Amino acid sequence: MATRLRQIKLGMFLRPAGHHLAAWRHENSQADAGVSFERFVEVAQIAERGLFDMLFSADSATANSVFDEAGLRRMSYVAWIEPFTLLAGLASVTRNIGLVCTASTTYEEPFSLARKFASLDHISHGRAGWNLVTSGNHTAAQNFSRNEHMAKDKRYLRAKEFSDVVLGLWDSWEEDAFIRNRDSGIFFDPRKLHTLNHVGEHFRVMGPLNVARSPQGRPVLVQAGASDDGKQLAAETAEVVFTAAPTIEEGRAFYSDVKERMVAFGRDPDSLKVMPGFFVTTGETSAEAHEKREALQALIHPEVGLALLSQRMGINLSGYDVDGPVPDIHPDNVISSRVTLLSDMARRENMTIRQLYTHIAGGRGHYDVCGTPKDIADVMEEWFITGAADGFNVMPPVFPDSLSDFVNLVVPELQKRGLFRTAYEGKTLRENLGLQRPQNRYVL
Repeated sequence: MATRLRQIKLGMFLRPAGHHLAAWRHENSQADAGVSFERFVEVAQIAERGLFDMLFSADSATANSVFDEAGLRRMSYVAWIEPFTLLAGLASVTRNIGLVCTASTTYEEPFSLARKFASLDHISHGRAGWNLVTSGNHTAAQNFSRNEHMAKDKRYLRAKEFSDVVLGLWDSWEEDAFIRNRDSGIFFDPRKLHTLNHVGEHFRVMGPLNVARSPQGRPVLVQAGASDDGKQLAAETAEVVFTAAPTIEEGRAFYSDVKERMVAFGRDPDSLKVMPGFFVTTGETSAEAHEKREALQALIHPEVGLALLSQRMGINLSGYDVDGPVPDIHPDNVISSRVTLLSDMARRENMTIRQLYTHIAGGRGHYDVCGTPKDIADVMEEWFITGAADGFNVMPPVFPDSLSDFVNLVVPELQKRGLFRTAYEGKTLRENLGLQRPQNRYVL
């Protein structure tokens, strides 16, 4: 069997108007994109034309994710189509691209989640993926009959058991369990149906799942945590990990850490694709690219900048001088690894609050690159060949223009270098990512 050439994997990170904080105010964006299925269809089809591996849709279980209501009223992410429903719709207007969205182990139940994602895999003929998160927004708890958000260590313990249950449910049926013989009247072979009977600290789930084994064997498992607990969970369970790495050095450190942890679990490091976020602004010339970037930066309202930074840092910054230093955050108040990244960046570069919120207005702590297609490809190649990434979750500043720029300009440059496909390798997300089809645990 021929060895498959290692190439860059690409995810396209969905957002309504774009990833820049002020994207919805841009003249070429659609302000009501969050409720426009037609715009999401357009974006998905552009990404598929660019041969992206997958669409990746994040989610939040709360609209009230900032401290300052003055900033909240200017935010475009407070309301948009629920991602799972959106991807189910996009399955009918795409053919090859993977469909991955977030669902929280803190506020979902294993059985219903396993059922939904297995169904999406059937609907899309093998293109579904589940992005496992534990939820970072404290206000989400109040939408699920809880007074406060679950502590981080407990969230990850719950998440591990949750994922174990889901994986077990996805093995409920063997591949050939369904006979469907009209003459004999036998619909399925009961010997090939397996009941989970899980009893654990957090869940009691009998099973079996009332959805047949899905086309991929099971949907691709994606994980987005970058904390120590998150890396441990990814190393043990994930097949794709989405992370934030503002520098290539931090990217290499994360990459090697997670891959080394996998060995302890008896896993092949190549069975996990590390795909950091990549906020890209490109143009035919460097001047054109930077002009596009500055036009967006000029649209950031200070109230929105403060609201975003307050959300990301986990503290209310509305009373601080925007041209003053970023305040130190007590370790006990650090809500995620992203906070540490931002705090370290602010101290290292002596940034003011305004400078920091302007810096993260697009990439939100992810790697931010602006330049010609060659400039972009040079950076991606360096990350790829020096052990910082297996691919990238691309974050276009404005939809659809920035995505079209990437597809029309950067993708051909990557293809010319032999770093990216010229056609889809298979029909399923697993096949295109180069991931093996999982074996049912009940089949020897």
